[in-house]
Amino acid sequence: MTESVNTVPVSVVIATRNEAANIAACIDSVRWADEIVVADHGSADDTREQAERAGTTVILLPDAPTIGELRNAAITRARNHWILVVDADERGTSDLERAVREVVSRPGSAAYRVPRRNFFLGGEIRHGGWEADRPVRLFDSALRYDGSLVHEHVLTTGEPATLNASLLHYPYTSLDIYFEKFVRYSRWWAADQSRKGRRASIGAMIFKPPARFISMFFLRLGFLDGARGAALASLAAASVCAKYVQLWALECES
Repeated sequence: MTESVNTVPVSVVIATRNEAANIAACIDSVRWADEIVVADHGSADDTREQAERAGTTVILLPDAPTIGELRNAAITRARNHWILVVDADERGTSDLERAVREVVSRPGSAAYRVPRRNFFLGGEIRHGGWEADRPVRLFDSALRYDGSLVHEHVLTTGEPATLNASLLHYPYTSLDIYFEKFVRYSRWWAADQSRKGRRASIGAMIFKPPARFISMFFLRLGFLDGARGAALASLAAASVCAKYVQLWALECES
């Protein structure tokens, strides 16, 4: 991208794999950044070509073992002191631009949590725990991600500050997308836990799924999101069950 006097001196990092349906809109939503670096994990669609046509810096890393390593490689290539990590299914806003501009001009912390407004099948989810979604996404370029397959996080010292603007997050625009991620993430979670020596149990498979439903739908007020809240709590319970069954299956194979 060509630097402009009006751009924010931040490098946006986007890790991708088969994100042709999302990448153009994602890039357009953060055009205010001085630089955009796309780290592609060997997409079979035209994600990379779209990113190149949009004028971003594209690096191809088909052998990266985790999304954290994809992001770390892009951070290493970035030219700015500040990094903003955005996923292809997320969108920046003018409020986010303003907040990031303020931080990079007068930083008060080395890392910032960025709240996410999450949407499911066209509607915003305001309860069930989704409203507390605040991953670290804006940080000093000296920081890096850990090596986890799932729930990767930035390795920080001290508690990060929180940005006063949000990313818009559209992770599940269809049930097909949900179930594709459902299978992939349950496998990754099981592999992560198996590597750490964790074992599945009958009790976990029986009791943890309904506990997740009760927590999301009742304790965290997911019922206030109506049918979407009920659907998400049910799917989350099924996801918990799938994770422990996947972990048990790995034990059977070993």
